[in-house]
Amino acid sequence: MGVPDARLFPLETWRRLVARELRPALVRSTGYGDPSGHMGLREAVARHIGISRSVRASAADVLVTQGAQQALDLIGRVLIEPGCRVAVEEPGYPPARLLFRSLGARVTGVPVDGEGLDVSALPDSARLVYVTPSHQFPLGTPMSLGRRAALLEWAERRGAVVIEDDYDSEFRFEDRPLEPLQGLDRSGHVIYVGSFSKTMLPMLRLGFLVAPASLQPALRRARQLTDWHGELPTQAALAGFIGEGLLGRHVRKATREYAARRERILATLRRDFRDWLEPIPSAAGLHLCAHLTSDAGVDMNRVTAYANQAGIALQDLAPYYGEAPARAGLVLGYGAIPAERIEPGLRHLAESFRAAWNSRDV
Repeated sequence: MGVPDARLFPLETWRRLVARELRPALVRSTGYGDPSGHMGLREAVARHIGISRSVRASAADVLVTQGAQQALDLIGRVLIEPGCRVAVEEPGYPPARLLFRSLGARVTGVPVDGEGLDVSALPDSARLVYVTPSHQFPLGTPMSLGRRAALLEWAERRGAVVIEDDYDSEFRFEDRPLEPLQGLDRSGHVIYVGSFSKTMLPMLRLGFLVAPASLQPALRRARQLTDWHGELPTQAALAGFIGEGLLGRHVRKATREYAARRERILATLRRDFRDWLEPIPSAAGLHLCAHLTSDAGVDMNRVTAYANQAGIALQDLAPYYGEAPARAGLVLGYGAIPAERIEPGLRHLAESFRAAWNSRDV
């Protein structure tokens, strides 16, 4: 799950842009750069997220990173002290939870419902809150406007920082996205994190963060101590990719393809899996989730075992919980699955559910 289709990416165009930045005259004239990253890319990112996501940022507010994971690491290095309480979504993104723990934080999972993070369940002692409000990971539900306002009010009252991870909202199939937390924030408590791993290729390791002015000097110092500034030719190539309108063109093309795959999966789930799975409403991204129905009568471990025998790789919802999952389910990724392989795969999955049902203890 979460892996885009590399066949949709305009590789030859990207190679041309990278080659342009590796001309001998340019390479000979470069040295160490700004820890915040290539200025052209920071300007391009500020324009791009301002138009596409209503994020309020100038180039000075943008810090380029090696993907979203490095952005989270830099934020943690600046804000986390041993014993610091960090709140994360439950279920949520396991690498974020593990990263915060590795930095000495006490990580607390906060339940997610149909409106997103339950703000009323946040621990009073939390000084850092990690959320995915545009497309909750992994369930897919967006955070309601009321919850967004409540979270921002809570952060201001507690003096806490909110990390808004907007990891794949470019691929939106229905409705307009709600304004990001960063755009609603008027007190400087939100750090916005973005990534190009889903819109382009994970191997490129390109991301960014937009931080309040009070945190920018410390984050720049942390980036310099980590790896100075990343790969400047790649960053310059991405600046051209965005500036020439190529990223927008690629996202529009990929969105049409992913929307078709998503609709094919949902149609099959509603037709062939209604006794076992309930799809969770979602309008964006490269995956969707489905809960087991209350009367499914099957054990997910058995379903997974039968599916593996049939050559189907399943992702259980359980590992995305820090504690015991409230409800069993599956996470279905469709980014890297060719459309023609979706229905045969789902037929095998249906057979696995039937086999698990027939072998249940009665």
